[in-house]
Amino acid sequence: MAKIFAKDTFAVVDLETTGTQRENGHHIIQFGCAIIKNLKVVKTYSFMINPHREIPQSVVNLTGINNEDVQKQKDFDFYAPKIVKILQNTVFVAHNVDFDLPFLNYELTQHGYDALTNKAIDTVELAKIAFPTLPSYKLSDLTVQLEIKHLNPHKADSDAYGTAVLLIKIIKQLETLPQATLNTLSSLSHGLIRDTSWVITTIADSLRQEKRPLPAEYMQVRNIVLQKQNENFDSHGENSTFPQDDDKRKLFKGKLHFRRAQVDLINHLHQFINNPDKNAMLVEAPNGTGKTFSYLFTYAYQLYSGRKLVIATPTKVLQEQVMEREIPQLLKVTKLDLKAEVVKSSSRYLDLDGFVQTIFQGTPNKPTLILQMQILVWLTKTKTGDLDELNLTNYNAPLFAQIQHPGDARVGSRFAEVDFWNLARRKQEEADILVTNHAYLANHYMDTIWGQNPYLVIDEAHRFADNVISSRNDSMRFEALWGVLSHLRNLLYYSNDSVESQFNDNVQINFLLNKLDPKILELINLINELQKQLYAQHDNAINKVNLPNGTLELSFQGKGLFNQNSRFKQILPKFQQKLEEVRELTNQVLFELYHEQERMLANIEELVSEVTEQIDRLDYYSEKGYQLADLLSDQKNLAQDGFILMITNPEDPLSTNLDWLMLDASDVLNQIYSRFDHIAFVSATLTSDHNFDYAISQLALSNMNLVKYIGKSTFNMKKHLEAYAVVNMPNPDSEDYQKEIAQIMINDLADKNHVLVLMTNLDKIHDVFTEVLNAPELKDFEILAQGMSGSNNRIAKRFVIAKKAIIIGADSFWEGIDFHDCGIDTVFAARLPFESPEQPEVRLRQKKLEDQGINVFEKDSLPRAIIRFRQGMGRLIRGEHDHGQFVILDPRIWSQNYGDAFLKAIPVKVEKVTLKELKKKLRNK
Repeated sequence: MAKIFAKDTFAVVDLETTGTQRENGHHIIQFGCAIIKNLKVVKTYSFMINPHREIPQSVVNLTGINNEDVQKQKDFDFYAPKIVKILQNTVFVAHNVDFDLPFLNYELTQHGYDALTNKAIDTVELAKIAFPTLPSYKLSDLTVQLEIKHLNPHKADSDAYGTAVLLIKIIKQLETLPQATLNTLSSLSHGLIRDTSWVITTIADSLRQEKRPLPAEYMQVRNIVLQKQNENFDSHGENSTFPQDDDKRKLFKGKLHFRRAQVDLINHLHQFINNPDKNAMLVEAPNGTGKTFSYLFTYAYQLYSGRKLVIATPTKVLQEQVMEREIPQLLKVTKLDLKAEVVKSSSRYLDLDGFVQTIFQGTPNKPTLILQMQILVWLTKTKTGDLDELNLTNYNAPLFAQIQHPGDARVGSRFAEVDFWNLARRKQEEADILVTNHAYLANHYMDTIWGQNPYLVIDEAHRFADNVISSRNDSMRFEALWGVLSHLRNLLYYSNDSVESQFNDNVQINFLLNKLDPKILELINLINELQKQLYAQHDNAINKVNLPNGTLELSFQGKGLFNQNSRFKQILPKFQQKLEEVRELTNQVLFELYHEQERMLANIEELVSEVTEQIDRLDYYSEKGYQLADLLSDQKNLAQDGFILMITNPEDPLSTNLDWLMLDASDVLNQIYSRFDHIAFVSATLTSDHNFDYAISQLALSNMNLVKYIGKSTFNMKKHLEAYAVVNMPNPDSEDYQKEIAQIMINDLADKNHVLVLMTNLDKIHDVFTEVLNAPELKDFEILAQGMSGSNNRIAKRFVIAKKAIIIGADSFWEGIDFHDCGIDTVFAARLPFESPEQPEVRLRQKKLEDQGINVFEKDSLPRAIIRFRQGMGRLIRGEHDHGQFVILDPRIWSQNYGDAFLKAIPVKVEKVTLKELKKKLRNK
């Protein structure tokens, strides 16, 4: 279909510059351009340009262009007429056109030429729209993901060619879209950068002339085109005989390596499931054992007569791995007729009714517009409506409040027949295997979706108790509620377009407004009184921390914050009642506004939307108020829960907010267990010093009839893992310690590809990141740091995509994120991963244990640290094809008594090395 752009010449431009501030003396050092005619690259240009200034080291690292490369080249004045001629009568294209075009125009005008007025389009926005499910839209990543040959990323000529091929792929992709989708995209596209909409409208207008029929795989509902939904729910697992070892060998042949350690695990699981006297099994199986396949294989032969297997994992990444890798392999090996579905919150599914409504709500901001257009294209591809397919890094955009599915049945709505949440529920009801996450299971364990007497496997079980706890933690942000009420008063009474000013002749509205305002003020007074009562307990805190942002964080045991005669507990019911009155009266005002709208007396759609939003927020705070009241009404709850006051201005009682967190999950865990049968708790790290005592305590399993099993590795770890521990590092609390870590990274990683530096403090991460960011020795690495390089999910995706990358991370990078799609060469444990007692949840949990006379270090701090330490090491060797080095930089492993416990946790002999010796070990690899 190249004929659509047959008359157009595209000039795809990329510039390399000495920096981004053109007005501050930064200049072009390379001009690259690829010319497209008839959607083919016909010519390329590359000019190295002398900027008459030093090229900063960070630019040298990024582009590979140094001062020697340009010092003998002509300057921009020489190339300007050539560039103007090349670009004459072309469509200007760039990957981030709002950088390249203004920069080029600035240089041109500074040298006496007119600024370019070419039509200008942006391939970043177009790529997001055409390929909405890609994890990254950096040019270097797009060329990898779309298999575009791109020899020298960050060189202007190569980048221009890569962008040109990308543009051709985008156009061809857009041309395949159904006409109704193109029409809607075209109507929305006017808000895109510069003339980018021209590409979409040109394609839509040209193809409209052809009157193309809708392809068979699609269906159109209203003006939305969707993939046809396959609702074949008939098949179930049938009763099949569990195979003996010889039969397993035959089943595995040609599909799976027969490993004795894995088969032993399968057989032990089978014995457990068929033992009516046992209801739980603890399984520790080393990485590479194939533990996921093992439990799937074992339980699969029990799934008949509608009985289900529920699998709970801690993360979305592991859910996807089970669904996309492990279950297909299971079905391939066993030939069993089983169906599996993911179970997640309704908010992860697109609400078609809500989404279509947003398209007609006026001009959105740029991110919202792009997201709407991405979703329109994605709807022609998705069969599930699962928003996670979009690979977004956060769900905080305002659009999501309108398009996330609320979880109702959607009977009778415009899109009821094709509603994604309804479809998901129907599939889940018919499935044999359901894969969910720890938090969802903790909050929905009574859901009927699990079926009768279901089996349960809790994967990564060492994290289950903490995930259950965090799923139950909540807060009451009094300051935010105060803000909602102030905004509501502004909408009702004080803004230029307030309800009062627009409807001062409406008797009913005015009656409601006169009644409502004093109640809002009374509610604000009650909020302030609650805040003062909390602030007054300042001296009863068991821990006080001043956060970097100025907030004072005070930790309390329940009995220390709320005693028997607590004034707070007396005021709380009045607060709830007044909040309900304000919400109800505001609802009545909204009802009257709807009537005004229906009578077409006023165009108040935006006002109605704003008031509706404030009511939703009042509903939210009302729910939090009831949760808090339930919590405080039970003395047992008060003993099991901790409370944190977050005081944003330590001098102001009215800046007080309240968080609450569960300290003991035993009751909730036992309630969850009672819903399921033959529960397997599986992890690579469930033991500490080769016993399950800590796991049994954490998981509240002391009253269960347990089977315990520690599996063997399926390969010789000594051939895969090298472990080193440095003996002469500086004190871990000194500034020299961070500098030494940075020097190791700068000087000794040249031969590595993927490196993980595991730390325990976000501030220290910042210090190391700053030290290494522009080091020329690391110019080939993408350096990613937690808290500075985007969300953890984004960091993980960038790490996997990059050819060479370093992550400097803490928290979930020790254990929460797997990197199955790229091997890791080296993991550095910068410090032994003890939790900081400054964290309020840690201090509160430890205080509770102290009150019970428990040795906190031996029974809590050390086992937790060892499990996290083992998990960090486990990032390295995930299977029998992985090899790598585990380096412990914390010298306390040699100097402190507890060091032996960490050394015992490592499955190979740890070599004690000096810094000088470590450098040799790292360089030899």
